[in-house]
Amino acid sequence: MKEKFYITTAIAYTSKTPHIGNTYEAVLADAIARFKRQIGYDVFFLTGTDEHGQKIENQAKEMGIAPKEHVDNIAAEVKEIWDFMGTSYDKFIRTTDNYHEATVQKIFKKLYKQGDIYKGSYEGWYCTSCESFYTEGQLKEGQCPDCGDPVDKAKEEAYFLKLSKYQDRLMKHIEDNPQFIQPESRKNEMVNNFIKPGLQDLCVSRTSFTWGVPVTFDEKHVVYVWIDALSNYITGLGYDTETNSANFNKYWPADVHLIGKDILRFHTIYWPIMLMALDVELPKQIFGHPWLLQGTDKMSKSKGNVIYARQLVEHFGVDAVRYYLLHEMPFANDGSLTYSLLIERINAELANILGNLVNRTIAMSKKYFGSKILAPTELEDIDKELMDLALSTPSKLVASMEELKVADTISHVFELLRRSNKYIDETYPWLLAKDENKKARLGTVLYNLLESIRFSSVMLSSFMPETSEKIFKQLNTTVTDWDSLKSFDGMKPEDTLGEGEILFARIDAEKKLAEIDEENEKNAPKGDIEIESKPEITIDDFDKIDIRVGKVLECKKLKKAKKLLVSKVKIGNQVRQIVSGIANYYAPEDMVGKDVMVIINLKPVKLCGELSEGMILAAENEDGSLIVCSPESQVTDGCIVS
Repeated sequence: MKEKFYITTAIAYTSKTPHIGNTYEAVLADAIARFKRQIGYDVFFLTGTDEHGQKIENQAKEMGIAPKEHVDNIAAEVKEIWDFMGTSYDKFIRTTDNYHEATVQKIFKKLYKQGDIYKGSYEGWYCTSCESFYTEGQLKEGQCPDCGDPVDKAKEEAYFLKLSKYQDRLMKHIEDNPQFIQPESRKNEMVNNFIKPGLQDLCVSRTSFTWGVPVTFDEKHVVYVWIDALSNYITGLGYDTETNSANFNKYWPADVHLIGKDILRFHTIYWPIMLMALDVELPKQIFGHPWLLQGTDKMSKSKGNVIYARQLVEHFGVDAVRYYLLHEMPFANDGSLTYSLLIERINAELANILGNLVNRTIAMSKKYFGSKILAPTELEDIDKELMDLALSTPSKLVASMEELKVADTISHVFELLRRSNKYIDETYPWLLAKDENKKARLGTVLYNLLESIRFSSVMLSSFMPETSEKIFKQLNTTVTDWDSLKSFDGMKPEDTLGEGEILFARIDAEKKLAEIDEENEKNAPKGDIEIESKPEITIDDFDKIDIRVGKVLECKKLKKAKKLLVSKVKIGNQVRQIVSGIANYYAPEDMVGKDVMVIINLKPVKLCGELSEGMILAAENEDGSLIVCSPESQVTDGCIVS
């Protein structure tokens, strides 16, 4: 009987379309699930959507539709994205599914009856974005400690889960099971920042909104998001508080909960304690993967740096995007995605290393032998190095994947691909082809290359499934299972290869980036800008900023920097020199005589060798253009702006 493997993603919140950073998790989970299936495990892969809460209720109200209609629309988008990215999930759960809601109600009632949930009241700071309450001490600069959004003071009757009751038991489990929270840095963060300082009981119901699972014995309450959402990992398998399904008995406990590092606390503290209270075995591992950043910033609509999976796939194809996500993300640190980096990787690795190897080998086989495969009858010492590397690589993949080091796993395959390219340069097949007496040797060289490509394609199939299928078609082989990698003889002599095709064409970076810029400008949203505010300040903080009206007397371009203008600005009885990055939007002559708003108590700095003694204020439009802030009517220069 096959050994089971149960993997889950965090379920996607249906407040908005997921961007490529959200999609990364689904692709990562898919690669792990595919690999486990490939090496012989009985895999169950669960993903889905989290569909309740105040944020969704508020959004639906603003759009003038019912919450269910709103979540139906977003859930359909999530499923569509997961599908076109090739995720091979076994079940897509929605927390509005009837069976899930019914089981959540049973769980809540069971925990209440046995005394693990009790009724009280809550007063604290509430973050609508995170659906979470925080104490004063947990806030960071008065904002939500998790997302940085503003919080509101809230007080309401609520039910609570007794986290404190299970604190010692949870701590012991973490100590006894060093792989329970991974990577190690995440475990240290949870233990030192949350568990050791002492757990406070968790609010698990709300009365201030209605879009949630009703508490059956107190219907003015709805089940708070974490008991609802977290339960999906067991309800999706058929858990019941009375009689569990065969699927639950077969696949639970989860082997891996794959989640973003920002929701680690909920999965490593709240979820295990819920399971302890239910007397259900804990998952084997919770893996908090890093974030995928756009350049150096977290993706955000308000920053205008959101990239969506569909957009990337339309430009570069599914497998190129999957490759980048899986190969370029570090194991424990945040990764970075930019169009330039993606193009660079496609050209350097997918086109040059993988695509070029397959193309050259198929083309030489067609040219020299009419696409027929010859038996490897004339082996030399140089062949053994390639064959040994191919035969030793599968075990390296298994070892890396045991630690979920997916990027390292793919690197092992590319090591074989690089060695195969080098093998061509070492054996000179084009020279062998000129000597009729070297025909058998040429056939051997090409056989070794074809078999090495087959090995690589089998090993890449979990990560780049479409590409592997294309390679198998060119090789015209059905020998594609993992067990075939035990011996270097999968390609069959006398068989005929398929037709060659370009796997990854080289991309003209300058042309492609210009095309994307044009597309982004065309598709830039024209509606309201989503506000992601900075930390709150007090009136005392604002009073520290001295903003005055100034009049521009002179203005010139700075030769050393095309974007900078140098202005002489009269502010009362002073004239200040100010350097501003507005040259792309204002000609020097347009600035002369203009009334502007100036921060005059900014510390002077030198920019490109020119002294700047303040800052001219400007508003940044959605398209990135700058508009200098001016008073509506004429004001005496030097007047205070407050």
